[in-house]
Amino acid sequence: MSRTDLLPGAGPVLSLREALYRAGRDYHGGITALGHAMCMDYDELQKKLKFNEERRWLSPDELEEVVRLTKSPLLLDALMRPAGVVWYKPTPVPATAQALKSVGKLLERTGEFVSSMHAGAADNVWEPHEVAELAKYGVDVIQAVLGIMAGARLAMEGHEHG
Repeated sequence: MSRTDLLPGAGPVLSLREALYRAGRDYHGGITALGHAMCMDYDELQKKLKFNEERRWLSPDELEEVVRLTKSPLLLDALMRPAGVVWYKPTPVPATAQALKSVGKLLERTGEFVSSMHAGAADNVWEPHEVAELAKYGVDVIQAVLGIMAGARLAMEGHEHG
């Protein structure tokens, strides 16, 4: 049993097999703890997560369990990249009246900013700084709205209804 990491200095873009391997190694307690959490034999899981082992693969249920337990950003990136999408995990914020007002103000500022970008849209030539600023505003709005949605869900789940 080798404890040598077979992906030294791996970059941010990993294949799904490499990301599964990394998720298992990075799990708190490593593959042994992950196998225990999954009620799976260590040797079996180690072979299924080894990125250059072609004879054994995780079943869909096992893959789902690895994703759920590790919550590995590298694994989520590797799963979403082929579909050309990105993932986002919202950070819950209290869904208070003040939070909703602040999102409204953010939407106003974003709307004003987008309206001011008519120069880029008029000639259909977007400069890198314009695209970067537009992306920043977009991400800010998405994070704010998803955060409030997550906070409202947590508040709802914390109350006894009925």
